[in-house]
Amino acid sequence: MTTSHGSEPKALTACVPWQQLRLLASQIGDKGAREMFGSEMERAERLSRVPFEDLVVDFSKQPVDDEILKVLLALAEERGISAAIAQMFAGEPINVTEGRAALHVALRMPKHASAMVEGEDVIPAVHAMRARVSAFVEGVRSGAIVAADGGAFTDVVNIGIGGSDLGPRMVTEALAPYVTGGPRVHFVSNVDGWDLTSTLAGLDPRRTMVVVVSKTFITQETMTNAHAAHAWLVDGNGRDAEGLERHLVAVTACEKRAVHFGAVPSQTFGMWDWVGGRYSLWSSVGISIALAVGMDYFDSLLEGGREMDEHFRHTPLDKNVPVLAAMIGIWNSNFLGAHTHAVLPYDERLRLMPAYLQQADMESNGKSTRLDGSRIEDTQTGPVVWGAVGTNGQHAFFQLLHQGTRTVPADFLVAANADHGLDKHHEILVAHALAQSQALMVGRDAAAARAVVEEEGDDVSIASHRIFGGNRPSTTMLYKRLTPQTLGRLIAFYEHKIFVQGRVWGVNSFDQWGVELGKTLAKELLPAVQGGAVPADADASTRHLLGHLRRMRSKA
Repeated sequence: MTTSHGSEPKALTACVPWQQLRLLASQIGDKGAREMFGSEMERAERLSRVPFEDLVVDFSKQPVDDEILKVLLALAEERGISAAIAQMFAGEPINVTEGRAALHVALRMPKHASAMVEGEDVIPAVHAMRARVSAFVEGVRSGAIVAADGGAFTDVVNIGIGGSDLGPRMVTEALAPYVTGGPRVHFVSNVDGWDLTSTLAGLDPRRTMVVVVSKTFITQETMTNAHAAHAWLVDGNGRDAEGLERHLVAVTACEKRAVHFGAVPSQTFGMWDWVGGRYSLWSSVGISIALAVGMDYFDSLLEGGREMDEHFRHTPLDKNVPVLAAMIGIWNSNFLGAHTHAVLPYDERLRLMPAYLQQADMESNGKSTRLDGSRIEDTQTGPVVWGAVGTNGQHAFFQLLHQGTRTVPADFLVAANADHGLDKHHEILVAHALAQSQALMVGRDAAAARAVVEEEGDDVSIASHRIFGGNRPSTTMLYKRLTPQTLGRLIAFYEHKIFVQGRVWGVNSFDQWGVELGKTLAKELLPAVQGGAVPADADASTRHLLGHLRRMRSKA
């Protein structure tokens, strides 16, 4: 089936593959991946994909067999996934509610490529902006661009929120071993003043650069922090200090507002409306990443994303890793009743990946309106995404994963090699990752639980508490080591998985209207919080809370 310009195929639950999957789900009973293993190595090899020599994606612990996969891929075809991929790379306005392309892949394309948006090839502009970023980054890191007093910048504070924070923050931390020779990079996002004050407390304003990242340059949380940080720079350097403007960088789609704020054009870098915030770390939004690690490693990050793009764009659906992950996720969520998804990086440097993917996934596919404007009432869309780094999670929430009443599919992200030199630590870490995914699948039956209890000399009456149901689905992504290139592949993999799922559900993965109502109401309530009149249309609960708030503040 072919779709055009984001138009939606026929009703999801009425299509034949969907009905077939419902039937297969009703027949599966208690059968899961554990029972589906025949010749174990044969299944593991058959349900693993190796899109690159140093990346293995193992789907064999997922509750799918050849028949289920065949129908899942038929559903992908019925929902026009192949055509949708082509439309995205062609720059068609698949973000239908805003009438825009969703062409973040263009940010990773080489100079000789072409990517058209409304009849214009955007690749020259992308590379021109990257060249500006590169020259600036090299200037700061080499000491050619200096602070007002002529000294080198030692610290950079990135001020943004959402996609202007989560992506750059996650990547900068993940690439910690590659952070050499440049300034230290810090991130501030929360409008809670503690975030800004605690970050600035240990910094010298004479050696600090502030990077303000906001597409509109009117985002309340970001601009509140930006004004306070700018005042801190002025106080610390002197209002009339020559060169004070070098302490301020702006990344925005609205240069006029940035210049009015105080940024100079030479330190103002643009972004495009055909790139959503949560997909923007590849652009000038990633300038803080580049300041931390240098442009060579930033380019390697882009190269990794580009490699996954090419795999996604050109690989048949049955071998396409993002497509398979997306369709298996739909099987778990829509047919087997799993409504959350855990991301479990057994890699301390990826500890922020679950938070990053919460925005990428839940802001993209947390929708209840179809592309054609109709309401979704007969199925579920995006899952709740959560997780934490292993092995910490094992001592926090794995109890629920193993023995809880809810089934939570999980992704295990594991590096084969570490970069810290503590080989024993890494061997223990990897053993835990493999053991947890194994335990989730194989479980422990009543007889085995009783044997364990008897061996340990405990009362056999507690044996039932030692049973593990098993058949808890997981995917393991094993990569050689966490390089910038590998990280780029992983991020792009999740971007494409999210896109495929959104198209199957028939939602627009590239808008985020759900954040608007709360923002509007916050602006209306701010005067009341500050002591002014309460809005006439405020609900009783809000009025009640405002009353308590005023009493508490008056007694502070």
